[in-house]
Amino acid sequence: MKYAAPALVLFALSPLAVASEPVTQGPPGTEMAVFSGGCFWCTESDFDKLPGVVETLSGYTGGEAETADYQQVSAGGTDHIESVAVFFDPTKTSYAELVEAFWPTIDPLTANAQFCDHGYQYSSAVYYVNDEQKALLESSRDALEARFDEPIHTLILPRQPFYAAEDYHQDYYEKNPLRYTFYRTTCGRDARLEEIWGD
Repeated sequence: MKYAAPALVLFALSPLAVASEPVTQGPPGTEMAVFSGGCFWCTESDFDKLPGVVETLSGYTGGEAETADYQQVSAGGTDHIESVAVFFDPTKTSYAELVEAFWPTIDPLTANAQFCDHGYQYSSAVYYVNDEQKALLESSRDALEARFDEPIHTLILPRQPFYAAEDYHQDYYEKNPLRYTFYRTTCGRDARLEEIWGD
């Protein structure tokens, strides 16, 4: 069940509600990280499987507008990117471990797209809040460029306000498992991941 912090009251609203307040914290004792891996349904599902992850939240980040909604973002009408806020227990995992776990869940070799979803709003991106995290991300990216011997197109950006997506997007893979599996399969996500990363 989702953690109902004051910033997350969005969940009580209608499916068309707009997130007007940025999310800045999760359950007590957790730290927050934000990742963009294309479709946030898939990114949320991937992170929920990781040890130390307490909660995930689908949403939008990166745009200049102070609100965001699915219709605008998915149509490319804003500068927001579909993203996931990951709230983790720092005694059980670390930001660095989350970053390393994130890479094999995306296609870092393609710019402005992830699998069947195209446009800046579906870019892959990692976000930092301080110089230490930025250096970690750059080092991790450089290691991948050496591995693949080609540019890594995943964006490295300072973390900006994160807005929760509408309630019907949260835990979509659990609420609508058949539709989610159909989408993930027809989008070619897992086939492309195997092509890039192997088993």
